[in-house]
Amino acid sequence: MTTNTEISDWVREAENGDIAAQYNLGLSYCYEYGVAQDYELAAKWWTLAAEQGDADAQYELGVMYRNGHGVARDYEAAIKWWTLAADQGNVHARFCLGLGYVMGEGVEQDYEAALNCFTRLGNKDHADSQYMVGLMYFNGDGVPQDNEAAMKWFICAAEQENAKAQYKLGLMHYNGGVAYDDEFALAWLTRAAENGLVDAQIKVGEMYLDGYGCTRDYEAAFYWYTRAANEPGQTKAQYNLGLMYYKGYGVAQDYVQAYKWFSIASAFGDHKSSENRDMLAKLMLRVQIDEAQKLATEWIKR
Repeated sequence: MTTNTEISDWVREAENGDIAAQYNLGLSYCYEYGVAQDYELAAKWWTLAAEQGDADAQYELGVMYRNGHGVARDYEAAIKWWTLAADQGNVHARFCLGLGYVMGEGVEQDYEAALNCFTRLGNKDHADSQYMVGLMYFNGDGVPQDNEAAMKWFICAAEQENAKAQYKLGLMHYNGGVAYDDEFALAWLTRAAENGLVDAQIKVGEMYLDGYGCTRDYEAAFYWYTRAANEPGQTKAQYNLGLMYYKGYGVAQDYVQAYKWFSIASAFGDHKSSENRDMLAKLMLRVQIDEAQKLATEWIKR
């Protein structure tokens, strides 16, 4: 934990031009290490360090300009600082530079330049970059569309537990992007789900519910839908969880819980859940509806 004495020492040293102290003060003010968060002061100290050539400060300053924290949002300034940091070997800056080229933020959209950034990092086992190279081949962005090349890069990233790459690999085998292989699809989708990717959790729940690539397992489906449903706005998982409570699939039948989850999904705009909730209400007592509405409201306000 950063102490007041350390902050005082860094201020004195930073005012005398010490780069490390300037960088540390930027970290402290940005991430609340021993001081109250102050983006303007973070940007001030990182600017001083960045102007003296510190690559880490240049990267962080680029992020500040990208997000408009402590400075006016300026994509071109972000690209400038990331370029300087990347030229010194800063991995995070080169990755952000690649994203800038993909999105055309602060620089003209240039898939070739983006691919160059990501490939350089991917060849050094940077998992997020490997995923991005795979995605560019998968979508045909700046390169001919090539599922085999995409799969190669996705596997590299997936083996480093990159959840997005694991999800893509699973879908490619689920949808037949390379070859249909239900078990392979389920294995990668499950790894992505275990790494917290909500879309993967929903897909795994769906596969267990339908018995696709596995023996139908309502309890497993219920487990994955529950994990996904606890994220705001995941109406598909919330709807299916409501359905499982309503039908008693993988869990004891519970109209109150079913009504709750239909209500939550409905609150996020799912019309089918609204219809099911209103239909279910006809089978419930007033006291049950009141309890379910209370639970749904508490969940939404949490």
